[in-house]
Amino acid sequence: MAPSPCPTSDHDHDPGDSHGPGNSHGPANSHGPGNSHGPGNSHGPGNSHDHDHGHPAVELQRQPPPRPHDHRQGSAAAFRWSVILNSALSGLQLAIGIGFGSLALIGDAVHNLGDVAGLLLGWGAERLSARPASERFTFGYGRSTQLASLMNAVLILMAAAVVIVEGVQRLGRPVEVSAGPVAWAAAAGIVVNLLSARLFGHGHQHDLNRRAAVVHLLTDAAVSAAVLASALLVSLTGWNVLDAITAIGVGLAVAWSGWSLLKESLAVALDGVPQAIDRQAVESALLALPGVIEVHHLHIWGMSTSQNALTAHIIRTPGAGDDLELLQRAKGQLATLGIAHSTLQLEPPPTAPPSI
Repeated sequence: MAPSPCPTSDHDHDPGDSHGPGNSHGPANSHGPGNSHGPGNSHGPGNSHDHDHGHPAVELQRQPPPRPHDHRQGSAAAFRWSVILNSALSGLQLAIGIGFGSLALIGDAVHNLGDVAGLLLGWGAERLSARPASERFTFGYGRSTQLASLMNAVLILMAAAVVIVEGVQRLGRPVEVSAGPVAWAAAAGIVVNLLSARLFGHGHQHDLNRRAAVVHLLTDAAVSAAVLASALLVSLTGWNVLDAITAIGVGLAVAWSGWSLLKESLAVALDGVPQAIDRQAVESALLALPGVIEVHHLHIWGMSTSQNALTAHIIRTPGAGDDLELLQRAKGQLATLGIAHSTLQLEPPPTAPPSI
């Protein structure tokens, strides 16, 4: 009996990149020097190594994946100016909050300090993720942005807890608040945070790390707006207890944003399918390729907060078309769905066991 054709694998990642979890080749499919196949895995007709290595599909598959964040030229400046502006704002709000007795403003300042820490984490992680892969870290350092978003979420929740506890404690012992300076500091907080968020542009939705930074900033702008409203009401009514009530509301709003970010960050850290990727659409796109019968061992995960990877085994009808053309089409389809890094293995249909 003639040997069955071996699976054809497409690797569009850099040399030395390892497979994702659960997708490594078994011993019978490992490639030795020069990519030769082991015994029992010789190519069948139409799959020999005599194909044209100048084929456009081959050249496409040999292209390295795009480096993370190369297209975000203004990202470093956005992080830098946001850190500078929010550091200055935090100092101003702490001084006024302590000096004029506003817990709500102190809570806003504490959250702003969380902004600064989170921005520094995100900035450092984004710079680290742009470093090239090494022999040990074959996928590069993209995961650092995922860790930064996770730590950002924890910082947000910690800041929220501090403000809520202090607010509850102050309900029974309201402190007189000087509304004028507090209102001006809160107004400055709105302006600084909205301006900082604007520096990140509109592309942050596709990057969890940068979106975490923007969530920090927009949440704090909302917090500053609540503090401003509270200061104005206190000046009109004299009800100092409104400051503590506002602080509790601010803490709950901050906690809600932190919890949402934490859930998404944990899902990404556990190799869940990224929120921006429709797994069913990916599978349907692969099944729609010519001659494809089945797709299995389909895994999609985030290599960073902005780069997604996929591995899959594709069963196709023998002789349905050129393997390289199929891989080229599959790569193009996956790119349109937000997946730039893919490893595909083509397999023949399983043969029925011989009848006895």
